[in-house]
Amino acid sequence: MNTTTATPELIRTVLGRIIFFFAIIALVFFLPAGTWKFWQAWMWLITMILLMLITLRYLLKNDPALLERRMRMRERQQQQWVVLGFSFVFLMLSFILPGFDQRYGWSNMPAWVALLGDGIVIAGYLLVLLVFKTNTYTSRIVEVEAGQQVISSGPYAIVRHPMYVGAVLTYAFTPLALGSYWAFIPGLMILPVLIFRIINEEKLLLNELDGYREYTQKVKYRLLPGVW
Repeated sequence: MNTTTATPELIRTVLGRIIFFFAIIALVFFLPAGTWKFWQAWMWLITMILLMLITLRYLLKNDPALLERRMRMRERQQQQWVVLGFSFVFLMLSFILPGFDQRYGWSNMPAWVALLGDGIVIAGYLLVLLVFKTNTYTSRIVEVEAGQQVISSGPYAIVRHPMYVGAVLTYAFTPLALGSYWAFIPGLMILPVLIFRIINEEKLLLNELDGYREYTQKVKYRLLPGVW
């Protein structure tokens, strides 16, 4: 367990970003929809707020150092800026289109499909939380820190990048949770973007993280066992 104490400045930064994030996302959902009567968006927002608060409470109590790492936003490699650019475009499309879909009725999705999407989003987020509990070095940016060690337990015993598995489940299936088949198309594009990020990240890990090459011999697959 990490004994570092979260500073008031860190807490303010985290809360500020959470409030800003949900304010922007609410606008992105409801302005295109032209109505507040968008139950799928409300369901997603409430679910994500609860999950984020649970995660925040856990990190503040158990691993403030990881919380601080998650606040870092400035990538150090040019290739990762390209990844961020593409991921931003696809994520915004997958968040904006459901509102227009709601307004014009393009998908006419049954409620059970949207609820299934919520379930997959929750599963993906809980997987990310499990990764946080397993690996304190899961920074938001691609880097290797002094003293960092290879983690091979928990979800890391199955695939080398379990946090990205959780991210794919969370963000790729958000359009379904929002009731849009059409937005599912840009949502799925997060997968090739993350594959590019992983390929670039592994070059760094192989060169700078002691024991990572041996770990890749033990755990063969990056995202999906038996596939890649």
